[in-house]
Amino acid sequence: MRGVSTARIGQRVWCFGAQSYRPFGTAAEFVVVPETNVGRLPDRIDHAQGACLGIPGITGHRAVHAGGDPAGKSVLVQGGAGAVGVAAIAIARFSGARAIATVRSSAQEVVAQLAGADVVIRTADLSADEIVARILAVIPDGADHVVEVAFDANIAVDEQVLRQGGSIAAYATHAPQPAIPFWPLVFKNVQVNFLGSDDFTPTQKAQAALDLTAALEGGWTGYPIAHRFALEDVALAHLAVEGGSPGGRVILELAAEADDESRTVPHPAR
Repeated sequence: MRGVSTARIGQRVWCFGAQSYRPFGTAAEFVVVPETNVGRLPDRIDHAQGACLGIPGITGHRAVHAGGDPAGKSVLVQGGAGAVGVAAIAIARFSGARAIATVRSSAQEVVAQLAGADVVIRTADLSADEIVARILAVIPDGADHVVEVAFDANIAVDEQVLRQGGSIAAYATHAPQPAIPFWPLVFKNVQVNFLGSDDFTPTQKAQAALDLTAALEGGWTGYPIAHRFALEDVALAHLAVEGGSPGGRVILELAAEADDESRTVPHPAR
């Protein structure tokens, strides 16, 4: 193709942004994306990991770096077992930061640990004050930066555990118009970053792709895979995702049989 390096021919790659301002994504046999939306997949890494990276990986990278160079800092990853959270933990560690993750369950705790978290804090059944106390017991001076998956639910906790001049990178919220502890954030001079992955700059995306590949080469094992579905079972794959898919990611494989467990995924409760 005109304008694409011949070095790409035959190269193992992963891609991102296939559905950014485009009608289709990667649930297909073939997909075409700009060369700038392609990262190199290390030889020892399964293609399934390449399928998992995409937007979660790019978002996780940006979420860690939005507050500046994370090297030597304490980075709190709220929701460390999620798709973005796992990548954020791996990138924080790769970048020289200390990664503290929050999760809900023991199964999620294992996922965050495998991603490389230095400390994992389970928050199920804890009050907001107890969560704050647990976090500050680990980082008494406060977090330098917070990667936030639930801005509306966690902003009050984030404000209390951030150090003076700290920062937040929020990429999701349940409530579209959340209440914000404005004055406490002001008095701490907190920098709040709202992240929309479709509109990261080309430079930010390119650096994220390089660092994610380097993290895999450096020993990050990538994502746990919960289910592998054949392409023709894409509807079952969607049901597995909607049902929560505990234990890892859901992927589609070409010319492959779905595993027996995947074929029996129940319809999620409505």
